[in-house]
Amino acid sequence: MRRHDKPRIEFPIFYRYVALIGLTLGLASAQAADTSLQARNLINEMSRASRELNYDATFVYHKDNQMDVMRLMHKADGDREVERLISLTGYAREVIRDGTSVTCIFPDDQSVMVEKTRPRKFLSGQLPEPIEKVARYYEFAVVGTDHVLGRETWIVNIIPVDDYRYGYQLWIDKESKLSLKTQLKSLSGVTLEQILFTQLEIMDHMPDSMLKPAASGAGYTWYNHTYDKTGSSSRPARWSVNWLPGGFAMSDHEQQIIAVSEMPVDHLVYSDGLSTVSVFIEKISTQPMVQPGPTYMGGVNAFSTVADDYQITAVGEVPPITVEKMARSVKQN
Repeated sequence: MRRHDKPRIEFPIFYRYVALIGLTLGLASAQAADTSLQARNLINEMSRASRELNYDATFVYHKDNQMDVMRLMHKADGDREVERLISLTGYAREVIRDGTSVTCIFPDDQSVMVEKTRPRKFLSGQLPEPIEKVARYYEFAVVGTDHVLGRETWIVNIIPVDDYRYGYQLWIDKESKLSLKTQLKSLSGVTLEQILFTQLEIMDHMPDSMLKPAASGAGYTWYNHTYDKTGSSSRPARWSVNWLPGGFAMSDHEQQIIAVSEMPVDHLVYSDGLSTVSVFIEKISTQPMVQPGPTYMGGVNAFSTVADDYQITAVGEVPPITVEKMARSVKQN
């Protein structure tokens, strides 16, 4: 993260292009009740399909006034998954994700960033836990059928019960159970982000050669995000977020040594099982990493503030009020 730049949210957003999701508001409550169980079953099937199938897909991702075309290759190899994501428009970018790491390659800058693989989130098309565990904070409904890529799909809505998280809409393929179209909408119903699959091939076998990056990375500048070798997630966090929406709890915490930062960064991750917010805390050595206040990119909002010589930034696919309230509530333990 460079001084006075926006919070570094490009890399996580780029990977999460894989499965951004949204909702249609205004369902009749009786209809929602009638189809709630069916909707939850379909979401669980979608999560399983995205883990277990081999597929090569091209999709269009739209946010704000920007449109990107991406290619995703996913291989299921027993308990192991490998994915390769390539940007086909704009700046050259490529991501390789396996069971241990996420490697992002920027050929134009001749740089590579490596992150530790985290548990799969809902926005990757997979559920971190059964959907029933988050049912208290969202309403579910099947609202009809549609066709995407000539395939018949179920349209499934996920609607939040409060103003602190976004809802989701999924177009789930009746045959493969993959989500072929997804949207993320604001609480007022405005579409923030959309993905539309334009090509999909489901394969019995995917050769390993399809998952190798185009560039080897030789001669590139590598930024390896290393972590406290003692395993900070097993020790009490030095910081806490004292305001959380209902259902949110800490799912991970660690101290990162990041090449682009002058000081170690404490990273706290909070989730309700669907939505996730990351909170970054860094000691200020000279001046804040970013200007305090809100920023956004599509459906991802960030809020940064300074307290007691620390820069605190909350980032997540949640409404602006959520990241602001969380950032302002951070206290040292």
